[in-house]
Parts: sequence; structure tokens; C-alpha cells
Amino acid sequence: MLSFTGRQWLILFTVQFCTVLFGVTITSVGVILPQLKGALSATQDQVSWILTFNLVTTAVVTPLTGWLAAKLGWRTLMLCSVIGFTGASVLCGAATSLEMLLLFRVIQGGMGAPIFPMGQAMLLASFRRDQHAMILMMWGIGGVMGPILGPTFGGLVAEWLNWRWAFFLILPLGAASALMVAVALRDQEKGTARRFDGLGYLFIAIAIAAAQLMFDRGQRNDWFDSVEIVIEAVLAATCLYLFVTHSLTSKSPLFSPALFTDRNFVLGIGFATIMGMLQYTPMVLFPPMLQDLRGYPDAIVGYLIATRGVGNFLSFFVVVQCTRASPRMTLAAGLAIQAAAALWMGALDINLTTYDVLATNLIHGFGFGLAYTPMAVLTFSTLQPSLLTQGNALFSLLRMLGSSIFISLTLLVFVYSQATASSALGSFVSIFYPTAMVDWAAQVGAPGSTALHLKLASEVRRQAAMIGYINAFHLLTLMAAATAPFAMLFSVPRPEPAAAPAE
Repeated sequence: MLSFTGRQWLILFTVQFCTVLFGVTITSVGVILPQLKGALSATQDQVSWILTFNLVTTAVVTPLTGWLAAKLGWRTLMLCSVIGFTGASVLCGAATSLEMLLLFRVIQGGMGAPIFPMGQAMLLASFRRDQHAMILMMWGIGGVMGPILGPTFGGLVAEWLNWRWAFFLILPLGAASALMVAVALRDQEKGTARRFDGLGYLFIAIAIAAAQLMFDRGQRNDWFDSVEIVIEAVLAATCLYLFVTHSLTSKSPLFSPALFTDRNFVLGIGFATIMGMLQYTPMVLFPPMLQDLRGYPDAIVGYLIATRGVGNFLSFFVVVQCTRASPRMTLAAGLAIQAAAALWMGALDINLTTYDVLATNLIHGFGFGLAYTPMAVLTFSTLQPSLLTQGNALFSLLRMLGSSIFISLTLLVFVYSQATASSALGSFVSIFYPTAMVDWAAQVGAPGSTALHLKLASEVRRQAAMIGYINAFHLLTLMAAATAPFAMLFSVPRPEPAAAPAE
């Protein structure tokens, strides 16, 4: 039976609350983009920067988390992050131009970057290793609530009031989070910072920013036919090479070399990248598919996709027991379940039903929840406590990059498959192939008529798009299924004796 002290409970609730604050704020913005486009007289490309700038800044600042925690301490860093993040959110709501909003979104991303990795690091350091599965599961409830509540919150507030209140109403949550941080945390790790590796950080910051921009804007700019994408790719590759070379030769690199001598941690950050790839892809593919091909309204799509969060929540009832029994098998099973759900998604056709959407997202969310806890437990199970904050920063960064990379890759597969299928289907649906014309064609119009041409063209587009989505889901299946066996490469440490909890 696990027993927690009052301070441990307070730390857990504080981290949960901060995670919900971060999740709600980040995920609610996507819902209000249409209002922002009209209110700020912005084009589709311009309004996309509202998301892109925030993601890039978050990715660039995340590697600093370990050094900042060692320099400032837990409480000071978390308090500054929460207050800065909340203040920037309020300023976003007060913005009167696109330029102002972009500036405040950059500040918001930079201030909020340490919240997620610091939260996980504090929990792992504050509880014994045999308690980690339970703690990560309980923290995961807060992590799940953000992506569920965010779109719902943003949509309702934007509908009842306007887009500004989606930012303004973050203030009470932020104030409550800051108060809890001030009471619950102490400045552990303060004064333990090594010399800051400015050159190494410059290299990795440029590499991350260039890679994030490349993957986020590649599809929109037709990839390497765009000069912008070519420049970003060259910058990312060059600076990554310089960062690795510098880290191998520097006396005080940005990330401690001890991180990369830990087998479980190295395997774990690889799995974190894969899990980042699997996490958001269905949430990106399903909404346009349901809206464009099946005519579902936005509100209904949001509720259907939210069942993924329900699946996550259901996994919490079994994940702790399964992780204690066999973390490697639980991780493999979670990935296998995600592969099965994605395989079902890939078997759907244009006549998919509401049940299909509910069931596939529920199962995929369950598999993700079942896999995440043992993955995190195994990743940090053998890492030195002094390296937990650094390790969590790298862990979170690679999850974020994995998500960006794979979303771009699946969209590329979708576009290519759709174009190929459209060409193939269109070549056969023609007056020159009367046997290929379906029975309903004669009811629409005579061969060669405008009505028939438009109807057939529309149906070819729909069927080709569906083939594109199916191939993207097949890629999701392949990634999850191919990764599952590698869970057996983790080593499972022996349970440590009970010790006094960290204060």
C-alpha cells in the first residue's frame, strides 16, 4: 500500500493543476483561429503563424529547463513560468494587431516551455521509484484533461463571448496555479548549475527552430520546391552536426554526457519520439476527414475526438498494476493496441459511421495511456536523480519534435496518395469507359453533360481523399507495430528499498 505525505500530495496536485493550465491554453487556440482570421484581417498563412511561432519558441526554450532549474531552483523557475505564461496569455487577449499577438505568443511559448518537463521531473524526484507508476498515472489524469477541456473551452467561450476571452479566462487558472506553486514547492537544485554552454545552446536552438519551421510549413510551401524550406533544412542539419561535435569536445556541454551513458534513458527518448508521433496524428486526420467527406459539424467532431481522452482515462484503471507486473510487456501491449486501432482506421471507407470514429479513437487513446506510464517509468528508472530535470527537458523536446515530424510525414502521404488516386480514378470514370459508369450516373445526367461531369468529379475527389486518409492511417499502424518489439530492450531494475521521500 502506497502512502504519501501531505507535501507529496500538495506537489502532485500543484503539478497536475499547472499541467491542466498549460494544456487548456495551448489546445484552445486552434479552435479560435477562424475568429482570429476575421478579427485581425489575416490570411490563412498569416494566421497559421499564431500556432507556429508558439511551437517554435516552446521547442527552443525547452532545452534550457535543466540549466534554469539548477540555477534558480524549482519554485522560482516554476513560479516565473506560470506567472509569465499567464501574463502573456492575458496580453494575447488584449492584442490589437496580428504583430502584437505574434509577439505575445512568442513570450507565452517561451515562458510556458519549462512547465511540462519540470512537472514530470519534480514528480519523479519527489517520490520513490516504486511509486512512479502510480504517480505518473495520477498526473496523467491532469494531462488528459487539458486536451479534452481546451478545445471545448475555447469553442464555447469564442461562441458565447469572443476570441479574446479564451485568453482572458486563463487568468484565474494561472493565479491559482501560481499560489499553489508558491506554497507547495521549495527551491531544490538551486545553485547546482554548471557553466552555461552558450555556443552549444545556440547551435541546438537554431537546429530546433529550423527543423520545427521546416516540418510545420513544408506541406504548405510544397517542400523542397520552396527556397524557405531548403534554407531551413540546411540550417537544421548543419547546426545539429555542429551541436553534436561541440558536445563531444566541450568540457561543459549543454546536456550532461552521463545522460547518454544510461541505456534505458537513450532507449526511452527514442520511444518518446515515437509516442509523440502517435499521439496527435489521429487528432489531425479525423476532423478534416469527417467535415469534408461526411459533413459533420465542428462541434460534433470535437465531441467525437474527445473520446480519445476517455480511452486515456480508462487505461488508468489498469496501467499501474500492469506496469508493476511487467513494464516492458505493458509498453509493448500499449503500442500493439495503438497499432490495432490504427489498422481499424485504415480499414474504414467513405461510409464510416459515428461508431467507427468513437471506437477507433477510444481504443487508440486507451493504447496510448497504457504505453505512456511504463515508457516514462523505464526511461527514468536508472537515471541519476541529479539528471532528472535535464533528462525530462530532452524527453519533452523529442516528443514535441516527433509529433511535428510525423504529422508532416502523414500529411505528405495523404497529399501524394490523394493525387495519385484522383488521377487513377479519373482516368477510368469517363465516357470512353461506359462499363465503368455506375448505375446512378444515368440518373444524374446524360454522358457528357455538365451535371454528370460535376457529380463524378466530386465523387472522384471524395474517394481519392479517403484513399489518402487510409494510407496515412496505414503509416500510423506501421510505426506502432514496428516499435512494439523494441520494448524488450529496456532493462528492468530491481525494486529499491523504501526510503524517506524527498522534501
